[in-house]
Amino acid sequence: MINLGLQNACDEAIYQLGLDMEELEEIEEDAGLGNGGLGRLAACFLDSMATLGLAAYGYGIRYEYGIFNQKIRDGWQVEEADDWLRHGNPWEKARPEFMLPVHFYGRVEHSNSGIKWIDTQVVLALPYDTPVPGYMNNTVNTMRLWSARAPNDFNLQDFNVGDYIQAVLDRNLAENISRVLYPNDNFFEGKELRLKQEYFVVAATLQDVIRRFKASKFGSEDRAGTAFDAFPDQASIQSMNPGGTTEGTRTSYQSYSSVSVLNQLSSRDEVKEARPGPSVAFTLMSSSTQVAIQLNDTHPALAIPELMRIFVDIEKLPWSKAWEITRKTFAYTNHTVLPEALERWPVELVEKLLPRHLQIIYEINQKHLDKIAALFPKDVDRLRRMSLIEEEGGKRINMAHLCIVGSHAVNGVAKIHSDIVKTQVFKDFSELEPDKFQNKTNGITPRRWLLLCNPGLAELIAEKIGEDYVKDLSQLTKLHGFLGDDVFLREISNVKQENKLKFSQFLEKEYKVKINPASMFDVHVKRIHEYKRQLLNCLHVITMYNRIKKDPKKLFVPRTVIIGGKAAPGYHMAKMIIKLITSVADVVNNDPMVGNKLKVIFLENYRVSLAEKVIPATDLSEQISTAGTEASGTGNMKFMLNGALTIGTMDGANVEMAEEAGEENLFIFGMRIDDVAALDKKGYNAKEYYETLPELKLAIDQIDNGFYSPKQPDLFKDVINMLFYHDRFKVFADYEAYVKCQEKVSQLYMNPKAWNAMVLKNIAASGKFSSDRTIKEYAKDIWNMEPSDIKISLSNESSNGVYKASGKLTVLQQYRNSQLEELVPLGQRHGDSPHSQLAASTAKGLKAA
Repeated sequence: MINLGLQNACDEAIYQLGLDMEELEEIEEDAGLGNGGLGRLAACFLDSMATLGLAAYGYGIRYEYGIFNQKIRDGWQVEEADDWLRHGNPWEKARPEFMLPVHFYGRVEHSNSGIKWIDTQVVLALPYDTPVPGYMNNTVNTMRLWSARAPNDFNLQDFNVGDYIQAVLDRNLAENISRVLYPNDNFFEGKELRLKQEYFVVAATLQDVIRRFKASKFGSEDRAGTAFDAFPDQASIQSMNPGGTTEGTRTSYQSYSSVSVLNQLSSRDEVKEARPGPSVAFTLMSSSTQVAIQLNDTHPALAIPELMRIFVDIEKLPWSKAWEITRKTFAYTNHTVLPEALERWPVELVEKLLPRHLQIIYEINQKHLDKIAALFPKDVDRLRRMSLIEEEGGKRINMAHLCIVGSHAVNGVAKIHSDIVKTQVFKDFSELEPDKFQNKTNGITPRRWLLLCNPGLAELIAEKIGEDYVKDLSQLTKLHGFLGDDVFLREISNVKQENKLKFSQFLEKEYKVKINPASMFDVHVKRIHEYKRQLLNCLHVITMYNRIKKDPKKLFVPRTVIIGGKAAPGYHMAKMIIKLITSVADVVNNDPMVGNKLKVIFLENYRVSLAEKVIPATDLSEQISTAGTEASGTGNMKFMLNGALTIGTMDGANVEMAEEAGEENLFIFGMRIDDVAALDKKGYNAKEYYETLPELKLAIDQIDNGFYSPKQPDLFKDVINMLFYHDRFKVFADYEAYVKCQEKVSQLYMNPKAWNAMVLKNIAASGKFSSDRTIKEYAKDIWNMEPSDIKISLSNESSNGVYKASGKLTVLQQYRNSQLEELVPLGQRHGDSPHSQLAASTAKGLKAA
């Protein structure tokens, strides 16, 4: 509604019906199709591509059950199925006319006519389309999600009644592919169903992209290999109109190009299930013949051998030509440096499920190793390190290596992370092709993460610097000119206080805990993982509690510590961390001596809709991962934009936030990357810190002795054992610096004017972290495209080739009418274009409301 400029009109219409828009929004389910921050990042990128006029398709899986709903029972996480489709989804439209077959299993046959993959099991991929509107530019792209369907091709004559029933029931096995999202974050789980999901979205998407390419002016319906020479051509968006203006495909349906950003099934940073942001594969379209595929992490890596299979086996291209096109087509984004998160698929599983693809991967690897051997003769160890096939502990395919070898560009998602990728994780590869490696710092969409979730602050900013900042967030730097404006600083503080009051009421209603709205809201929301160090925060909470108990009359800045996030169902330590936090909360919140000075709340079922409530109300944002472990983070950016101050390590995008705002305007503490490396070299000994830091010793002893679990004193023995003997993320090493830094936070909070000035400096410095900037960089440096700021005309007047809409047609009505074009043969219509499929689902949803 915000992007279409319909929010006020819709609010009024709903009011006239005697309903309340906020209540309706609360009823709507989150489409939890993404796992953590990478799923949410996908949604931000879709929003930015539409807003920037980069015509895009976003591809993903339409999971019947998304990321689980988290319930906290007796302090423990309990998972419940996320049946988000139980009431239907008014924003989507099924497109059975574009259903495609996806093959599994079978065998490979070599014949005179070439190589064939035969005797396969077929699953059908049924697409559902959802509109993704740009901000106030009448551009609406399409998100296409695939649902698995079993084919109806079994012969009833072959079955007796019993077998027929079983055959029908067996259809579920095929349709299980899109049944449920794997909930693991930063952890690789090598299950056959997971591999099926990864290939399913890749195979369906590539067929769709190639179908559209062939149907375009530049493609060809025949199978001559030369038709694909233009497939990956690098060209910027240029209008096909004779006038020579740069308007992109939004202005001409005679042109075709596609950049597919495959971001399937993955997660980083926070549980922010996107609305509508599943982990998706994007397809950008420009006016030149161009298909570029961005592999967001390794989950869609099978796109590389799949495209080679299509080119070599089906389109009959010679291997060298197919490989040249494939490499020009793909680019790879790495999103994690944690070794347990990198995918390594067992060769025997791939051989069973995708036998032809394994042959292609072996061929790619052989040619790759031949090249390495020629450059580094007799360097056997280098060959082992750079091979796509790992031999130790059983043969496995290193999917990251496949992505690097099969791509023309590789990037990390923050400067510090990209440096680690180049100098440590993929050092051999970057030495071989240094120009291939880049950085693209992540970003967030200000439409959702400011206009939607914090309208009070958005309006306040617009009053000072105008509304253009919504599409050009760098304009926030103009706010530096108001640092001396005491009235403006107070207004910013008032907006924050209103948000806190509203959130306090929500917490009291949902959690039955009386919150002091004047207390500092200290918030730590993201996936529960050892590297994100919720344990460090918990130890600080215990330290604050012990200080209050030791001297109740001493001045203490009141705090409400809010921790939230989901633990992967099979991640024992993460679940124990949640139990520890809730156990500490039970003690602290029920101690009359503490009163309103300190409250601890674990936010149940953290998700996008909850993030939209808590982020605008936050005073202090916790970004405390061990230096060198968080690739980027995006929650840190959302908090910064919404006027929270950051306490954090020099990790991920925190480093660039400190560069933009000045390190003195963030609360930076702890080891830097070099310090962590030095400690690793020396050897980390947790007991040294335990024995020399009395407050740390007291906190650990309380946990160990059952102070927070009196009915089960040894409940947290696994946590204690990990902290002392198996802590890769060195919680104790940063404890002292963290506690001292928190004291500085409290001290500044007692000076509202200084606090508010620092808040304004952070907001003014957050412009860099717009996903618009990120997408512009991808477009310029990797996809070789240019955004367009031309607004599509919705009047009788043409706009240099813009699709003409009749004078009174609205964006929504255009979409409705475009559905009639489905009857027109493919290649003779533009109804399948994301630009003409505007918002039928939106209209349907508003009508339902």
